[in-house]
Amino acid sequence: MASPASVLNVSAYLFTQIDDPAALQPVLRERARDAGLRGTIILAEEGINLFLAGEAEIVRGFVAALRADTRFAELRTKESWSDVQPFGKMLVKVKREIIRMDHPTIRPAAGRAPAVAPATLRRWLDQGADDAGREVVLLDTRNAFEVDYGTFEGSVDWRIERFTQFPDAAGVARDALRDKTVVSFCTGGIRCEKAAIHLREIGVDAVQLDGGILGYFEHEGGAHWRGECFVFDEREALSPDLAPRA
Repeated sequence: MASPASVLNVSAYLFTQIDDPAALQPVLRERARDAGLRGTIILAEEGINLFLAGEAEIVRGFVAALRADTRFAELRTKESWSDVQPFGKMLVKVKREIIRMDHPTIRPAAGRAPAVAPATLRRWLDQGADDAGREVVLLDTRNAFEVDYGTFEGSVDWRIERFTQFPDAAGVARDALRDKTVVSFCTGGIRCEKAAIHLREIGVDAVQLDGGILGYFEHEGGAHWRGECFVFDEREALSPDLAPRA
């Protein structure tokens, strides 16, 4: 259990229409810096992606203020703790996509792919099939170097170096995935959400792991997992109990 002096780390994303990301950028940057927070916020017309760290009350207050904006009311965070601040500065960036796929027809704000809860996925893995008796394929949508830190037992990854390569890799593997239940997963949920939508568009019966790997760790610990989960900050990787690499 974290001590009162620990630093709260939160990650969150939401696909939601933002018509004015460039106008919102300085507002959020000033608000976060005035609060003494560090991390990164990415804004795009398709939504928001954020990683923040600081004193727990301040971090949660910042998120609560974000949710007061109707565009971000559904924002859900995943929390973990560290003894030191894992970010060197506070950045707010405007990009074309909050996670680059270079596939503009994928618009999660218009409708999500079906999601599987961590508890359900664990049950499927325990019993060796989904509830309809179909084979479950765990598809790791992260970059190869992230996968090498740790992944689910028996999962498939296509050794991609960047997420923009995912659509081409999916096209090559499409026939091998037919008639199976494909569960796409990633660190926090953002990549596997886009991935599942694309897979369904090309005829693959895909669902996304709700909350990603970190959400699974929070609810199910390390069941069926081997290794750690890479994170994009100075902690480098988290174990299934959400503790930073020693």
